[in-house]
Amino acid sequence: MASDTHAHQDGHHHDDHHGDVGPHSSMREYVIGFVLSVILTAIPFWLVMTNVIETRTTAVLVLGGFAVVQILVHMVYFLHMNGKAEGGWTMLSTIFTVVFVAIAIAGTLWVMFHMNTNMMPAHGQHQQQPAAAHQHHTQ
Repeated sequence: MASDTHAHQDGHHHDDHHGDVGPHSSMREYVIGFVLSVILTAIPFWLVMTNVIETRTTAVLVLGGFAVVQILVHMVYFLHMNGKAEGGWTMLSTIFTVVFVAIAIAGTLWVMFHMNTNMMPAHGQHQQQPAAAHQHHTQ
């Protein structure tokens, strides 16, 4: 009991967390995140609606880049993920998840592309043959 009284006299409580590095959000961080999100949504929308980017590949890469930046803004400003939170484990688990999902998507696309190429090579030939046979019979 004496130590408890002594702790209250010194102004230190068991619930004080002076060393916390957890997320301490402020209205300023939320406003910055919101403004960046609006900008990162408006620019790609404008690019698509005004047909500024002509090639499809370039459009996919540019819009994908904006999407990645948008995700990072959400993670930092709204989810408060940085290298310091929870000893860096949150960021490490996020990086692992991103790598895992990227491998899964790349593998799926690779399999689907090769399945389409390897299983349907004669499909195009069958469509051309009736047209050629039709021309041969009409002459």
